Amino acid sequence: MSVRLATVGKRYGLRQPWVVRDVSLDVAPGRLIRLEGRNGSGKSTLLKVIAGVSLPSVGRVSGRPHAGYVPERFPGGLPFPARDYLLHMARTHGLRGHRCAAAVDEWLERLGASAYAGTTLRSLSKGMCQKVAIAQALLARPGLLVLDEAWTGLDQAARGTLDRAVAERVAEGGMVLFVDHDPARLAGQVSERWQLGVDGQLTVVPGDPTTRRATPGIAGDVVMIDVDGLDPASAGQVRDLPGVLGFDASVIRVAAARSDDVLRTVLSWDGVHVRMVRAEGHSP
Repeated sequence: MSVRLATVGKRYGLRQPWVVRDVSLDVAPGRLIRLEGRNGSGKSTLLKVIAGVSLPSVGRVSGRPHAGYVPERFPGGLPFPARDYLLHMARTHGLRGHRCAAAVDEWLERLGASAYAGTTLRSLSKGMCQKVAIAQALLARPGLLVLDEAWTGLDQAARGTLDRAVAERVAEGGMVLFVDHDPARLAGQVSERWQLGVDGQLTVVPGDPTTRRATPGIAGDVVMIDVDGLDPASAGQVRDLPGVLGFDASVIRVAAARSDDVLRTVLSWDGVHVRMVRAEGHSP
């Protein structure tokens, strides 16, 4: 199901100018969307409205699935230990019992923050607080993931983890919208770009020219899926998947028409994570 924005507008007061106005479009499942615009153009405002953090002044957002949101500025001055905060957020996202603790520990580990689980947020560095912000958004495998400068302050390993998390969400049919100051962020994977003008109006342009969508009937289209966590015993299972053309160490070579099916299957295996999805011949 798509998220639909119908004539959405946002302003902060009746006499204030429109920050966002007359935005009408659909966000389809399995899409990665980059939001672009000049500083102060209203990108963060639009992301908040889409994530459900802020209500539009006019118009309506419908069809929104469970959402995970990383704000531009995470309130890191809180007096709670990181793990306690994440457990609370996991319960807020609807997780209970073992699933709640397991999700928290998984994301602390994946983001390299396990050693700081007992440290209060106000005692953490900016980069470590950012990892907590990302973890809380990903705990419940959201159908809609909204990232506002989420890579800022992260170390290289954590940036790679977030890249993989985005690929996982998209591969599982989720919708991901993001803003980032690095023009090369997720290059080759973006489905479409939204360009927000200073007048608050939005223009939609095609995604990266190297992005290959899995469309049946396109001969010769090949996708490379970089994975980690596959044990040697899984090699035979990978090669037997429909559409797989080859498997070498950690790279699966698959016909684009079957790449979505292969991604969903591989991601369903315990301990397996996707590092990158790219068209053959395109360097990450």
